[in-house]
Amino acid sequence: MSLEADQLIDRRRLKRRLAYWRVFGILAALVLVVAAVGRFSPWAGRDYVALLNVEGIILDDRARDATLRGIAENNSARALVVYIDSPGGSVVGGETLYLSLRAVAENKPVVAVMGDVATSAGYMAALGADYIFARSGSVTGSIGVIMQSADITGLLEKLGIKPESVKSAPLKAQPNPMEPFSPQAREATRAVVLDVFNSFVDLVAERREMAREDALKLADGRIYTGRQAKALSLVDELGGERKARKWLAATHGIDESMPVHNVRIEREDGVWREFLDSSVGKTVFSERLRLDGLISLWQPDIW
Repeated sequence: MSLEADQLIDRRRLKRRLAYWRVFGILAALVLVVAAVGRFSPWAGRDYVALLNVEGIILDDRARDATLRGIAENNSARALVVYIDSPGGSVVGGETLYLSLRAVAENKPVVAVMGDVATSAGYMAALGADYIFARSGSVTGSIGVIMQSADITGLLEKLGIKPESVKSAPLKAQPNPMEPFSPQAREATRAVVLDVFNSFVDLVAERREMAREDALKLADGRIYTGRQAKALSLVDELGGERKARKWLAATHGIDESMPVHNVRIEREDGVWREFLDSSVGKTVFSERLRLDGLISLWQPDIW
């Protein structure tokens, strides 16, 4: 009797395990199917308008840039609408996105539409479009660059900790939270920030077709509403996606009824990444923790 009972218990355990793996397998298959369906457009082979959503912190993203190269080469994609709702991000992230959008613009029209926020690197990205729309209440501008650090030497001293380092030169590893920020290090860091800032100002002057002196006056770090930005020639027109479609129709003959295809960034871990992002989610704060180096971001303080 004991042997039969043990066998019965083992069978029940095996059935539970099989049921668990069966459910897991079905869920995994559903994730794969949903992701695959999303990748195949119902208008494959037909002309469409591509829509790229740029939301949250902007970082250097090779998968995004590769996807944009594909759009540039895809003859079915007649135009690209870029919806930007971002406070900015890294300078390199904004720069690479700008360059990718300009590459698309060599083959087809690109129009940017600002959401709630398109500041700093978000505004830099918008400059990659041929035409920029903003809502009256959109927040944009914040043209500038920042590099942040913290001096925790006082705290370490209270804890009885004295950091030591051997460096090849005084400016190596500066700024450094575990060392006082020397005047020489501050000046060297400021020179780096100003060099990138001047490049940003030059870009604004070039893309907005204004004198550099005028662009420099607008680049004191302040933010602007969409209405203010329109009056200052930082954007072209007030409106949203519908206005952008009308502009494409009037300027480039792209019919307003042409379907829109949401651009999906193709990544090697795309299916599982999408599943985890949808399950766990990501916040602006978590994205900010990935920032390093030079930053072009509105409200960048994360301490």
